[in-house]
Order: sequence, then C-alpha cells, then structure tokens
Amino acid sequence: MSRDPSIHLPHGLVHPAPRQDRVALATTGRAGRNLPAAIGTSVILIALVVGSLAVNESAFVILVGVLALVGLWELGGAFVRVGIRMALAPLYVGGVGMLTCAWTLGPEALVVSLFLTVLAVMAWRLLDGRSPARVSDVTASVFAAVYVPFLASFVILILRDFHQPWLIAVYAGITALNDLGGWGAGVLFGKHPMAPRLSPKKSWEGFAGSVLACTGGAVLAFWLLGAHWWWGILVGVVIAAVGTLGDLTESLLKREVGLKDMSNLLPGHGGLLDRVDAMLVTAPVFHFFFVQALGVPA
Repeated sequence: MSRDPSIHLPHGLVHPAPRQDRVALATTGRAGRNLPAAIGTSVILIALVVGSLAVNESAFVILVGVLALVGLWELGGAFVRVGIRMALAPLYVGGVGMLTCAWTLGPEALVVSLFLTVLAVMAWRLLDGRSPARVSDVTASVFAAVYVPFLASFVILILRDFHQPWLIAVYAGITALNDLGGWGAGVLFGKHPMAPRLSPKKSWEGFAGSVLACTGGAVLAFWLLGAHWWWGILVGVVIAAVGTLGDLTESLLKREVGLKDMSNLLPGHGGLLDRVDAMLVTAPVFHFFFVQALGVPA
C-alpha cells in the first residue's frame, strides 16, 4: 500500500511544484542586483539573527531550524524541474533531528542522526508505491540532508560549545566579507572569469578581493578573541576558498536545473540558499578553527 505524506503535511511542502524563475527586480549599477532591496532584506535577516540571540540561545536554534527546513523545500522544488523527487517528509524530520542532536548531545549524535536520516530517506523512496524509486531521487535526498541541515548543525555546535554569540557574529561577518570583498573587487577590477560557465560574474580579481577582505577581518577578529594573529591569516585564506566553492556549488546546482534563483523568497537576493550557500559550507570550518584556536571551554 502506498503512503500519502500529504496526510500529515501540506501537499506543497512534501511535493513542491517545479520552481519557476520570476521576473527579477531591476538591477542597479554593475552589481547585478537591486541594491536597495538586497540591503533591506539583509537588514531584516540580520535583525532576525540578532533578535533571536538576544532572546535566548534556544530561540536562535529554532531560527536555524526553520531556515534549514526552508532550504530543503527550495532544493525540493528545484530538483523537481529535472524529474527528481526528494523524500522531503523524512528530510524535514531528519533535519530537525540533526539540529536537535547537535544542540543537546553534540557532534557524535549529529553524525548518528545523519545516518538515520539517510536510512529513512532510502526506506521512504523504496516503499513509496506511487512511482518507482530511483537512484537519482535517493542521491539527491542524501545530498540535501548533508548540504542543508547537517552543515547548518555546525552553527549550532559553535553556540553549544562556546555559548558566545560573538563567535556567531565572527562566523557570519567573515563569511559576509567573502561576498563583499569579492563583489567589490569584481565590480572594480574584474576582468578574468573564474568559472564562466557557472558564474560569469565571478572573477579571479574578485577572489583576490575575497581573500584580502576575509584575511583582514579574520586577523582582527581572532586577535580580539585572544588567539594568535596568524590564525586569522589561515582562517581568512581558507574561508575565502571554501566560501567561493560554496557559491560555485550552488551555481552548478542552479545551472543543472535551469534556474537563476532558488526561489523568490528574499527580494534582491533570490532564495534563502542563494544567500546562505557560503555560510553553510563555512560553518564546519569555523567550528574546527574555533576549537583549535580557542579551545573548548570546560
């Protein structure tokens, strides 16, 4: 007997319609985006993060969980465009489980919850009698489990291990400098495309700007945190490289499914994943460097 997950969740959440590009807001200047809308959206997102941290740590964990679920929904709608049906119902449950395990039990429980999520995804697609289970469906679902809730859980681990909201600010700020440095240098000096088939606006000059911005910000931040300044150089270079790779990975995903933006949820930015792609992949790196440079408080 086939199962109908829509009994428990609205149909659009577990079976999203194929994502369609909407008419974008008019761009301003060479930035390739509508800057007033982009800045306004960024201010709102920052206010949500700061506000949740100001309330208490649990509120921030809940916010990260909501954002992770939205990211899974965006991926589900994108993959449907190419005939891939992600197992979103177990992914939602598994995503919440990963974030909860990371917050309450730590990294070992996070890995176990990821494993259980993968098993649930496989079973869900194998037992779904409405259409034949396909390797591509399972592969995309496993990728989504790792790409969104698993990586996002490292943001929770940073807060759990240190209980310092300032470290969240350092992580978010340096990752943002990757985008800002790359954008500024690219607009002013960009002539040599880095990956023209994936992201025509990314240039090697922009990447150099990312490295300089990230390194400068990281040196200052780690010095203020009491770590040796050379940690900042290492962190800045690595984060610029990893963050740029995260941007290009999402560009590859969008090119494969034929989308310009993952959704139109965030005016001036596109979808949520368009905004946090670099932040997802840099979260585990920051957790590692914080532990190595600062040590985990007893």
